[in-house]
Amino acid sequence: MDKTIGKLYLIPTTLGDNAPLEVLPISVKKVIEQIDIFIVENEKTARRFIKSIHPSKKQSTLTLFPLNKFTEITELPTYLDPCLEGKNVGILSEAGCPGVADPGADVVKIAHSKNIQVVPLVGPSSILLAIMSSGMNGQSFTFNGYLPIDKGERKQELKNLERLSFEKNQSQLFIETPYRNNKMLEDICQALGNNTQVCVACDITLPTEFIKTKSVQEWKKNMVELHKRPTIFIIHKN
Repeated sequence: MDKTIGKLYLIPTTLGDNAPLEVLPISVKKVIEQIDIFIVENEKTARRFIKSIHPSKKQSTLTLFPLNKFTEITELPTYLDPCLEGKNVGILSEAGCPGVADPGADVVKIAHSKNIQVVPLVGPSSILLAIMSSGMNGQSFTFNGYLPIDKGERKQELKNLERLSFEKNQSQLFIETPYRNNKMLEDICQALGNNTQVCVACDITLPTEFIKTKSVQEWKKNMVELHKRPTIFIIHKN
């Protein structure tokens, strides 16, 4: 590879408001110390995160490119121009790992097409931590993102995922907007069979972390407060 080409670093962040170096390796700190060009979802939170990792870095030296729902796809290739000029660039996630249930994959795809080395850094992924701690099938699982908002469609999709988990022996993961988490657990309990296993993984890596796997029947008797708490749901029917 041409040594004059910079690298694209995929930089994970914390999953919540805890001290970064409690859950991130020192390699993340070293990379942030060396990079001044970042592709970020939100400039304010990105600056705060960079400052928490490297307080002495001057904010005025930073160049931040936005990567969110308002970003034009045609802008993305220009974000990697610094790499072609020999400078390293970092993609910062809002929470967890870039490109995994998070923006970043489109930029990474462009980097590969331009022969720019992509360097993923180790950090917390709520998806992997949830499946690790669920007791469900870590050999075969699917992350389904958000389910439909419409109540009828959502219940039908829950039944479809339950069927898939049984037919393929495959655990099914999904998420919900945090303020609708309680309703999601209610819908799970109404839509699925009593013996279907459900893992609720909430506030992962935070002091308030809650991770439990129970049958639907057990959840009906012992609901948990999930309002505005980042949560991953996993279901598996044996």
